[in-house]
Amino acid sequence: MFFDNWQGLGRVLLVGACAYAALVLMLRISGPRTLSKLNAFDLVVTVALGSTLATVLLSRDVALAEGLLAFALLIGLQFLVTWTSVRAPWVNHMVKSEPILLFHQGRFLPRAMRRARVVESEVLAVMRDQGVARLDAVEAVVLETDGSMSVLQRPDKPPDTLANVRPPDTRP
Repeated sequence: MFFDNWQGLGRVLLVGACAYAALVLMLRISGPRTLSKLNAFDLVVTVALGSTLATVLLSRDVALAEGLLAFALLIGLQFLVTWTSVRAPWVNHMVKSEPILLFHQGRFLPRAMRRARVVESEVLAVMRDQGVARLDAVEAVVLETDGSMSVLQRPDKPPDTLANVRPPDTRP
């Protein structure tokens, strides 16, 4: 249970180092877009790469060459989809979702929230996380294509928490 043999440990060390080096090299060649999390599709590829690395490391049934081919396939397909989505609007539309406005100028948007399967308490939690104390200080909350929420504060509303703070004396 705790130890099988030295050969298994040696395999993990050797295959792990080679697989890791190859993955880093492939990711450097393919560019930073490969591991970005701009949408759900990107997240799936990132998780698949991690899963492939774990399988190559721990499964004696998967040879290093097969693992490297799997890395190349996933990275190549990610490159192909992102390259095509930049050049073909229909591919971009198929792969990526649109941002959804959930809160606008002091009002929750119930229809949009139902469509996005988001409840009011989740939006409020994101606002609190961003340090927002008053709803009227928020212009909008947007559910982004990667599943995160952006809170856009109103520029014309001074922060309530600074009401009793004087600016520093600028005299010399």
